[in-house]
Amino acid sequence: HGLTYSGHPVAAAVAVANLKLLRDEGIVERVKHDTGPYFQALMRETFARHPIVGEVHGHGMVASLQLAESPAERRRFANGGDVGTICRDFCFNGNLVMRATGDRMLLSPPLVISRQEIDELVSKAKKAVDATAQQLGLS
Repeated sequence: HGLTYSGHPVAAAVAVANLKLLRDEGIVERVKHDTGPYFQALMRETFARHPIVGEVHGHGMVASLQLAESPAERRRFANGGDVGTICRDFCFNGNLVMRATGDRMLLSPPLVISRQEIDELVSKAKKAVDATAQQLGLS
């Protein structure tokens, strides 16, 4: 072989086993028809009228929240990166890994997540965004 990971037989065997698991347990189909739509609907419902959320985007098991100073006007924070960092810190303190990219908060839970776990994840995200709004005096 030419490189450490390139075409390594063990890595290839693991990849094939993973693909078999995805197929046999119907994981992709479950995301497509059940947990993905559920996650997206719950995110939109939860953050639709939040005082610092301008937009909710996503598909399947990926979602983003754009933090905005004035959601109705789609006016973004002048210090978007700072706001994202504040929110990210509240997420981490609440045992939620949510990535901040400027003023966008990104969620990408595992494909095997259950509806109950989605409920918990979105609840933790809401608590973090609420705490961010409160710290900014916008709640």
